[in-house]
Amino acid sequence: MNKIKVIFVIILFLFGCSLNPNSKFWTEEKDLSNNLKNYKIVKVFKKKENKKEEFNKNVEIKLISKFKNKKFSENLDNNFGYINFASELDKISNYNFSKIKDFNIYKPDPIFHSNGIIFFEADGTIINFDFNSKLLWQQNIYNKKEKKTGPILYFSIYKNFLIVADNLAKYYKIDLNSGGVLWIKEKTSPFNSQIKSYKNNFYLIDSDNVLRSISIVDGKENWKVKTDNFLIQSKKRLSLIVTQDKVIFINKIGDITAVDISSGQLKWQTPTQNTEVHAGSFSVSNSDLVLDEKTLFISNNENGFYSIDVSGGIINWRQNLLSVTRPTIIQNLIFTISLDGNFVVIEKTTGNIIRITNLFEGLKKKERERILANGFIVGKKYVYMSTNNGKLFLIDILTGKTLKIIKIDNQSISGPFIINNFLYLVKSKSIIKLN
Repeated sequence: MNKIKVIFVIILFLFGCSLNPNSKFWTEEKDLSNNLKNYKIVKVFKKKENKKEEFNKNVEIKLISKFKNKKFSENLDNNFGYINFASELDKISNYNFSKIKDFNIYKPDPIFHSNGIIFFEADGTIINFDFNSKLLWQQNIYNKKEKKTGPILYFSIYKNFLIVADNLAKYYKIDLNSGGVLWIKEKTSPFNSQIKSYKNNFYLIDSDNVLRSISIVDGKENWKVKTDNFLIQSKKRLSLIVTQDKVIFINKIGDITAVDISSGQLKWQTPTQNTEVHAGSFSVSNSDLVLDEKTLFISNNENGFYSIDVSGGIINWRQNLLSVTRPTIIQNLIFTISLDGNFVVIEKTTGNIIRITNLFEGLKKKERERILANGFIVGKKYVYMSTNNGKLFLIDILTGKTLKIIKIDNQSISGPFIINNFLYLVKSKSIIKLN
């Protein structure tokens, strides 16, 4: 059996926390053992192997553990990295709220800070509660009419401030400690992107493909950059990253643009779709942009996984791979999961595929045809992957095989987050905590 050993020197400091089963916020813990599906993947090779099929499935990838402290609230590069977490997840609790409209289209994320978790309810009420499930504060800036539309909120944290933008074209600043509103501004186009905060400014994209730089101090716009747009408006959340000298973002039609962080001056632009695909851009989905050192990575549902040089926008390599989940880069390896349920490990520098294993092989045919990966995170021994039908997969990093499937819900659940030795998921009407 071939073996690949990859040694990682990454250190992660975790906060200690315990679950409060009697909390008003979290439901009572439930034992998940009855929802676990344990099975062995049947070893079957088809006669002709390609990138849609298993490849080198007997190769072992061993990660030798030292970990990096990666704060989700200050993740400017979108790379979650390697996290010191190895739970097999046998306890679960929920915090329930009114159902968020179009949650599965917008896919908003909670944000974590040193004292707790921030998310929002269906009427736009922001809720901030600590890791012991105690409500710290709540805030709602919306009038009666706006509340009925079901605002979708996006968050960023900078020092002691929470920056919020929404799909009603509002953006505002809140004191993180008290929940008090410090200022509120409004534009003409809704926002539908990640927010990145850096050196007293924040950056976000609106539905017209306009990137904006805005002062955290007073909410005034520093500069804006407009890219190509089409009449068809997409609700898909857009992605951006921030470096010391650049803001790099992707628009709805798959163009990746880098601008000077101070002036907004164009540095380079790299398209990932051809003209024909542009015309049908409403059907194109991309993963989040992920930066590792001087290289940018992104994939899409048009059979493209790209490595791009950050300095000049030159494409280093391209793989034929259908994936819209955010990839994770750990040293010289890229981990990703394709739309058809393949766990793919790629060599970062060359783009060569090291191993492909089929995560869905043990499922019934009907479920295999409908199930899609929503997101994943790499822990100490396992990859934790969520799906559009409410399942959470525990995948062995060493072998690339599915070890357990936990039924969380029948509906779509977000990609996982790991904080303080707990794994968090979000769905349209609750936050789910597992350990």
